Amino acid sequence: MDCGFFYTDISLPQSLPFTVKNTLFSSIPFSPLNLQSTLFKSRKSLVVVASGKNSSNNCEFSGLNVPLVPRTEEGRFLSSIFQNNKKCFYAVVQKELAKLGYEKGEAFLRMNLNLGSDEAVLHRRIAELKKLECRNAVEDILYMLIVYKFSEIGVHLVPKLSKCMYNGRLEIWPCRDWELESIHSFEVLEMVREHLTTVIGWKEKSNVTENWIPTQVPKFQIHRVYAASILYGYFLKSASLRHHMEQSLEHINSDIGVTTSGNLLVSGSWPLKQNSVPFGRISGTRSTLVGPTSLIQGKKNEKLRSYVMNFDHEIMQMCAKPKCKEALNLIEKHCSALFGDESDEVVSTSLASLKRIVLEAVAFGSFLWDAEDYVRTFYQLEEN
Repeated sequence: MDCGFFYTDISLPQSLPFTVKNTLFSSIPFSPLNLQSTLFKSRKSLVVVASGKNSSNNCEFSGLNVPLVPRTEEGRFLSSIFQNNKKCFYAVVQKELAKLGYEKGEAFLRMNLNLGSDEAVLHRRIAELKKLECRNAVEDILYMLIVYKFSEIGVHLVPKLSKCMYNGRLEIWPCRDWELESIHSFEVLEMVREHLTTVIGWKEKSNVTENWIPTQVPKFQIHRVYAASILYGYFLKSASLRHHMEQSLEHINSDIGVTTSGNLLVSGSWPLKQNSVPFGRISGTRSTLVGPTSLIQGKKNEKLRSYVMNFDHEIMQMCAKPKCKEALNLIEKHCSALFGDESDEVVSTSLASLKRIVLEAVAFGSFLWDAEDYVRTFYQLEEN
């Protein structure tokens, strides 16, 4: 599939204000499906939860039992480091990225030095293969960075859904809802919960019976909502950082009596509290243009949701679209590995499990933003 798959088939979830969605995705034919409209509550009994101990087909949250198996030497090496020596994880990541950058640069340098020679075609082909090889390796590294971030909050990624089926039922246990929600600020969490209500019909005060009553839903719809939720998580992370950045800049300008009458360049990753800064660092590798057409003036106390509604098309694209091809490829490959071949199969599941799946996807998108930003510091990603 083309790396742009998710931007032709999947739009941001419906929890975004309508005016925002309309601005960014007016030309996209597919809109996220509301799973609530296709849930058929057919039984009164509570679910049987797969424990992962009595059957090899059950959901197993152990080791590196993630949907997407590392395909490259770098990915397998990082997988081993993650499981056996986590203290060295980031040092190894940096070393691997530096190695990949050097190898790709050297291949293209040789290609350029041999332009016009009898070996020009050969060196161009070698450079193209090296570029593809490095892209695959970086995708694995991005994935392992995301897995690491999940491990920091004590959450395992859901393995292949085929491993979470028990007597024809799909159930994810433990849910880890609190841990998955803990990564978000209060304002972001409000928008995430609106998203849950929109796409699966979740209610904040629903009882245990309502959460676990068996429901039936087409597998392909869960797949599409999961993919769209990754994009939504990415968007929320990008938009919330930009919101905080502009509010902070306005505070600074107010303190020193400066008005934002001209264009300013500010860091793309404005420092938040330590555990909100991507991978525990403050990045200064990217800049964002902030000027009279931005959203700074008079927005000091503006809520995130209102702030997002004021985005123009350019800013919306900037926040919503993964910056590199490696990130887009990774979203597609992770979703394909998680769900397997897309079909019209209808699975029996519960609202609680659907909530777990959507919360994971939103967190995945947020961590993908972090991972992309981190990798960019040490390696030149392919711009999307």
